[in-house]
Amino acid sequence: MSCLQTIQDYGLRSIGFGERLLPRSDFTLCEQFTLIGSGMIWNIYFGVMALATGFFLATAVALGKASSRKWLRKPSEWFIFIFRGSPLFIQFFFAYFLFLSLKKTYPMFDAFTSAWLGALIVLFLNTAAYSGEIFYGALRSIPKGDIEAADAYGMSGWSRFRRIVWPTMLRLAWPAYTNEAIFLFHATTLVFFSAFPAWQQRGDALYYASYFADKTFNPFVPYPILAFYFILLTLVIVGVFGLINKQLNRHLPVARKAKIRFRLNLAR
Repeated sequence: MSCLQTIQDYGLRSIGFGERLLPRSDFTLCEQFTLIGSGMIWNIYFGVMALATGFFLATAVALGKASSRKWLRKPSEWFIFIFRGSPLFIQFFFAYFLFLSLKKTYPMFDAFTSAWLGALIVLFLNTAAYSGEIFYGALRSIPKGDIEAADAYGMSGWSRFRRIVWPTMLRLAWPAYTNEAIFLFHATTLVFFSAFPAWQQRGDALYYASYFADKTFNPFVPYPILAFYFILLTLVIVGVFGLINKQLNRHLPVARKAKIRFRLNLAR
């Protein structure tokens, strides 16, 4: 079988298109690259959906924590504390058994016990908590002069938030938020270890990498391939977020523009 035929057969297997059965023996490098790359579709799905939805919840949580009203501030503080204070893997574990218990009473929760929805909800809440703390710190760092200038121009309420507070918050938070986005995409590999089952054996990239490692008794081929895909994904994220960062800082002198830099993080 040629490599092109392998790509046609297995390139979209993780989402239900192509060959149903996995190769059983005589694994080629092309098969491993193709199937692990196919599984990356799910990792990208989890990361993009959690990041896109978590962004708005994170903004609301940051505003709630910065609020002077206790009924808004306290729930936001506890939300951030719980999801930042507990391991992501434990959150997967408890969420699965919560949805499983609800499913026994309410059949409508059946979809929540699958990885495509249940695991996504956990990632969404987790990244919202971390991003909310980042945005809260940015809110606290907004120069008072900007707010006073907005007041002098007669801006208040929604107009001041939309035109001054929110853009400044994003500009200050964006480098740290980029790191959170990278970590989120890396954290999608934990879905494989969580209790959430893959739908019809159509798992993520780590699912296929583990399959080849188990069958060949050689983890030194599939896992480096998996790392290679995530390195490429990280470069794409840095590139896209870098362009957004330039747009957010386009009005500033070159010397004052915040730049995104690679930093080694041994722990989150």
